[in-house]
Amino acid sequence: MSMPSERPSTGRSPANDDLVTRFFGGPPLSVIFRLVLLSILIGVILEVLGLDPWNIIQSLRTLFQRVWDMGFDAVKWLWRYLLLGAAVVVPVWLIVRLTRAAKGR
Repeated sequence: MSMPSERPSTGRSPANDDLVTRFFGGPPLSVIFRLVLLSILIGVILEVLGLDPWNIIQSLRTLFQRVWDMGFDAVKWLWRYLLLGAAVVVPVWLIVRLTRAAKGR
């Protein structure tokens, strides 16, 4: 006989969900989305590092203009920035998450 307050099992353990959420530092899809956006941003900044810092705004303006002008070719162009930025962002994020997890034990 089951108690009326018991919930039916959904097949997912709340402890597993909590562990994944704690590791990511928030909802996993939200964190992944933010990492993708941050990777694109860092990629753009790394691309323009050889320019005068005052040209960063112009470079961002050029970025959006190119995205608008290129249409579907922009996806290929943004992919390059995503990979460039992710090469920096994801390892740093992973190291920070792992060091915080080790301190939490």
